[in-house]
Amino acid sequence: MENMPSILTPDFGLLFWMLLAFGVVFFLLAKYGFPAITKAVEERKNYIDESLKNARETNERLANVKVESENILKEAHEQQARIIKEAMATRDNIIAEARNKAQTEGQQLFEEAKKQIVAEKENALRDIRSQVADLSVLIAEKVIRRQLDNAEEQEKYIDRILNDMNKG
Repeated sequence: MENMPSILTPDFGLLFWMLLAFGVVFFLLAKYGFPAITKAVEERKNYIDESLKNARETNERLANVKVESENILKEAHEQQARIIKEAMATRDNIIAEARNKAQTEGQQLFEEAKKQIVAEKENALRDIRSQVADLSVLIAEKVIRRQLDNAEEQEKYIDRILNDMNKG
C-alpha cells in the first residue's frame, strides 16, 4: 500500500496541473461566462422590475378609471334627475298655460254668446215693434176706409182684424 498514490495526499505535480486547469477555467468563466450570466440575471431582474412597475401603474390607472367611471355615473344620474325635473316643470307649465288659455277662450266665447243674444233680442224687439207699427197702420187704414159710424162697430171690426192676423 505504500506504492499506491493516495487520493488524500496528492502529488505536487498533480496539484499544480489541477490548480492551473482550475485557474484557466475560472479565468475563462470570469472573462466570458460570469458576465453573460450576470447580464442575463440583470436583464431578468430589470424585466421583473419593469413588469412590477407596469403592474403598479396599471393598477393605479384602473383605480383612476374606476373613480372616473363612478364620477361619470354620478354626473349622469344628476343630469338625468335635472332633465326629469325640467321636463316635469315644463309639463306643468304647458298644462297651466293650456288651462289658462282654455279659460280665456271659454270666457271670450261666453262673452260673444252674451253679445249675440243681446243683439238677437234687440233685433227681435225691433221686428216686433216694426210689425206692431205695421199692424197699427194697417188697422188704422182699414178703419178709415170703412168709415164706420159707431164705436161699437169699430171695436168689432178691430177685433176681427186682430183675430185674422193672429190666425195668419
